Amino acid sequence: MRHKRTTIYDLARELGVSASYVSRALNNHPSISEKVRVRVKKKAVELNYKHNLRAANLRQGSSKIIGVIVPDIGLSFFSEAISGMEEICFHNNHSLIICQSHESFAQECKAIDTLVHQNVDCILISVSLETQTFAHLDEIRKNGIEIIQFDRCLDKLSGYRVVNDNKELAYHIVKLLFEQGYKKIAFLGGPEHLPIFKSRKEGYLKAIKEKKLIIPYNFIVDNILSREKTIEATKELLELKDPPDAFLTVCDDQSLAVLQTAELLGIKVPEELGIFGFANEKFAGLLKPALSSVDQHSKELGKQAARLYFDNILNGISKGINHEEIVKGEIIIRKSSSRKTDK
Repeated sequence: MRHKRTTIYDLARELGVSASYVSRALNNHPSISEKVRVRVKKKAVELNYKHNLRAANLRQGSSKIIGVIVPDIGLSFFSEAISGMEEICFHNNHSLIICQSHESFAQECKAIDTLVHQNVDCILISVSLETQTFAHLDEIRKNGIEIIQFDRCLDKLSGYRVVNDNKELAYHIVKLLFEQGYKKIAFLGGPEHLPIFKSRKEGYLKAIKEKKLIIPYNFIVDNILSREKTIEATKELLELKDPPDAFLTVCDDQSLAVLQTAELLGIKVPEELGIFGFANEKFAGLLKPALSSVDQHSKELGKQAARLYFDNILNGISKGINHEEIVKGEIIIRKSSSRKTDK
């Protein structure tokens, strides 16, 4: 059976004083003598009274709680980003509430509703794959709550955002693949309505154009982040009469699916096929061959998102400003994209 939590009114009744008198004593108000403060605090310990910090903060106009919504906390990219946010929140005496959308627009809306009802001061969000409109994000501001986007952002929503240098990273990856002798590079992308995937595709196309190569239209496949779709598209490409000799993917889950498909078809990686991905998930370096990837420095990305709230928004410089923070990614070259060549 659940026991009723002791309230400040219970303390006041036991001590025979008003609740406001008890409150002042617990908060060391100078109008209350030391002797009385000690007596009130002793009674609070006896009755196991816990100060309602949230209510106290709200009376001061702040809950001291930050909300974060991510697509999938199981991905090390997002868990590391959350770790960075927690670190900054802790140093600023704030708590963090974590929600997942599981790549669902409906669940993202529900998570927002939950955080709004928790009276959070700010919501940090990386939108789901299904999210294409921003009306639900505008509702956050209508409730007097700040919003900061990170990683997966919507361009049409004004305000602060923190992202990687995605276009430049993809561009340099393709150039590295060229240096290793790969010439027929395929691109496996994500939903183009999300700028993160659009930018990576633009970087890929920039490098191809500079090399003056003609890539078959079917070498570029968008919106296939799921393992099943990736395997299907990869198998179809690798069974062509003139198949690609390398793949640039927009996430490591895709790279893993490409590697598994190549093994199934008896194609050697990296000798016959190069693979390069994004996110540097923990499994990437444990596979044989280990997968080349991009370390997006997600913990620093999470820190930057949280800092924008504490360093900028709380200082009153958020209104009417569109500001983008860039966290430089790091290209990690492993065996899956490294073949010896004299070319």
